Amino acid sequence: MSKQVTITINGTQVTVPDGTLVVDAAKMAGIDIPVFCHHPKLEPVGMCRMCLVEIGRPMLDRNTGQVVMENGQPKIQFMPKLETACTNRVSEGMVVMTTSDKAMDGQKGTVEFLLTSHPLDCPVCDKGGECPLQNLTMQFGPGRSRFIYDEKLRLEKQVPLGELIWLDRERCIQCARCIRFQDEIAGEAVLGFDERGRNTQIVSLSDPGFDSVFSGNTTDICPVGALTTADFRFGARPWELKAQASICTQCPVGCNTTLNTRREAKAGGDIVVKRVMPRQNEEVNEIWLCDKGRFAHHYLESKKRLTRPMIRKDGKPTRASWDAATKLAADNFAKAKKDFVLLASGRLSNEDLFNLKSLADTAGGKAILYSDMGGGELTQLVGVGAGTNIGAMGKGDAILVIASDLYEEAPIWWLRVKQAADRGATLIVANPRETKLDRFARYTIRYAYGDEVKTVSSFGKKSKISDEFAKAKNAIVFFGSEGLGVNGVSALASSCASLLKESDHVGRPNNGLIGVWQRANDQGAFEIGFRPEANLAKALKGRAVYIVGADPAGDSPALAKALDGAKFVAVQDILETATTEIADVVFPAQAFTEREGTYVSGERRVQRFYAAVPVKGSSKPDFAITSMIAKQMGIILEGTSPSVVFDILANSIDAFNELNYERLAEVRGQWPIVGRGDLYYGGTTYENTQGLGVQLVPMAQVMGTVRIPKVRKEAALRPKEKELLAVPVNKLYDLGATVRSAELLGGRIGEATIFLHSSTAKKLGVEEGKPAKISFGGVSVEAVVKFDDTISTGVALAPRSMGIPIREPVVSKVK
Repeated sequence: MSKQVTITINGTQVTVPDGTLVVDAAKMAGIDIPVFCHHPKLEPVGMCRMCLVEIGRPMLDRNTGQVVMENGQPKIQFMPKLETACTNRVSEGMVVMTTSDKAMDGQKGTVEFLLTSHPLDCPVCDKGGECPLQNLTMQFGPGRSRFIYDEKLRLEKQVPLGELIWLDRERCIQCARCIRFQDEIAGEAVLGFDERGRNTQIVSLSDPGFDSVFSGNTTDICPVGALTTADFRFGARPWELKAQASICTQCPVGCNTTLNTRREAKAGGDIVVKRVMPRQNEEVNEIWLCDKGRFAHHYLESKKRLTRPMIRKDGKPTRASWDAATKLAADNFAKAKKDFVLLASGRLSNEDLFNLKSLADTAGGKAILYSDMGGGELTQLVGVGAGTNIGAMGKGDAILVIASDLYEEAPIWWLRVKQAADRGATLIVANPRETKLDRFARYTIRYAYGDEVKTVSSFGKKSKISDEFAKAKNAIVFFGSEGLGVNGVSALASSCASLLKESDHVGRPNNGLIGVWQRANDQGAFEIGFRPEANLAKALKGRAVYIVGADPAGDSPALAKALDGAKFVAVQDILETATTEIADVVFPAQAFTEREGTYVSGERRVQRFYAAVPVKGSSKPDFAITSMIAKQMGIILEGTSPSVVFDILANSIDAFNELNYERLAEVRGQWPIVGRGDLYYGGTTYENTQGLGVQLVPMAQVMGTVRIPKVRKEAALRPKEKELLAVPVNKLYDLGATVRSAELLGGRIGEATIFLHSSTAKKLGVEEGKPAKISFGGVSVEAVVKFDDTISTGVALAPRSMGIPIREPVVSKVK
């Protein structure tokens, strides 16, 4: 425990850790000191001078160095001038006065100076109602300005820093919060100051503008209306919005969010999600969100939303009643017996997946997870221990990231791993090509695609890297699917699990294995018993197939062909897809914003989400639809209450024992203290009042020891002359169903692309920026060529979910 010191603030004694900033110490004691430039997540700079206070320190005898006493008390000596509370750290016996006449005069003077050229446009400013400057002006500002109106500086009002963030230069108070966030937290210094004095302006230093996946966070911490998001500006007033807790569904991190909703005239009077805001959870996403999680919610209002059950008659989909649709599906599933296959994705909640698995088990069918990744059974054994917090990792700890580009696959994990490295953790990045995490790594390892297991096994040999990993106090391994299919990822996960076990990094907090899954609840699917299939087309062909939350026909011609040869196809989804178009029956499901449920994050943290908007049409929760089908088959499954389904799940699966909705909704105090009562301190982030979630305990932590199952490694593919090894990689902004309808992200999604080494492209006679044909497995796809000289010659990188149907490494030809 750090050394504690006692100080006095406004006559109240406060005990805080030594070295705490005065402004933070006051916050801990429930005393608010106004700030603009200070943010508890950023390094102090003392730029705005809003936090001016009187600070006195015990006087020391120059001869003895002892505290001078007066009437039995330390004699306090105050500096003649005010000091900034955001740059001074506490020391024993310090006395701080924040509301003295002298301090108040200094704070009022700062506000007056800030307003000299600030536009008086609060009535039309998006920040109005949640603006620190507006609030502090009401508290500290003068009723009348002493400055001449004609001398106000007039600057550009609508400046696009990028396609997602707009800047109003007149409103900027040069606090540099946005610049410092991008530099210190995100590690992407894409913003800076230009000009000087009164003409100082924020500018983007990158091409394209504001080139960062964390840009939206700057609008949360901006203390004025200078930075706004492109999809919310001029869209609503903060006081019109309702707030509901939720969980981001775009990746396995499980970021805590708040959905702001409002009745919308443009939506025909419906209540819609107007914006997605971060909700504080210091063990998950802290107070940050990536731009995908913030802006990719627009699919919820897509015109392709399914709202009624449909049955195919005479080759055409026609409306049907719920009873008729569920009976048709039930009859065909029952008739199929062992040829009944259920295919579900990690987009679904635990409650949905549990009912689906129960149906498959009871009916004698097979439950398959729609994923290109295996290895979830290993994270159940040696996943990170309960109590894990990457934010607490630093010097003496180690983190290995292999076969994953975290920046593209799980940006908030990228952020937290990068910060752990900043604090001194040994970061090891192993990947066949360069990634953005490399520059923060102590060690980078390059290997050929197909040599992932060999690379991890080499940690067992004596080397500087392996020694540092083995001797680390705590160690976590992130494994991904770069260049791998289901079997390849399974083999890699087994190898990583063995490494952790052999180095004694399992069974306790901040130690263990994390899968960088493709979807939000893939880990939950593994926990419930779903497993992926390496040869999915074979598993579907000739079967009665129940597809939930997946679009295999749209993702792969081979899977579309397999479904064409299926006996019966039932599809359950929220949007029209290529798979719903070929289905015999279609069930409309509710979006996660319209119902309650739970997800399990990649760190095995079970978290609740809540209904925020009304239901679309006659759609129903996935677990309820499954229950209706089951009932038609004579199988009883809970179909009315998600909390009851969760209770049954918790009683059925050991890892979930003793969990319930009430426990998942529990909260505790967090630091920094954020909330919407003093927006100037932590920004517009929402405090967490509806649940921090609970981490599942891995078997290694329960039993003390586990046996790691061996997975047979497949031989690595090596292309011949005039052939290329096409390998799948993951891209943050892709053409997935939940992303492509967000028009705002169109520029970041781009088009189907393959990446080649420039020398490979020259040999093949293809040019950068021009289309080329890539052929493999009887499929030929046209894609634009881009150069990447960090990849090996003879390799073609093909991003998943971008129109190239690739699930695993394949030998291909490009021309």
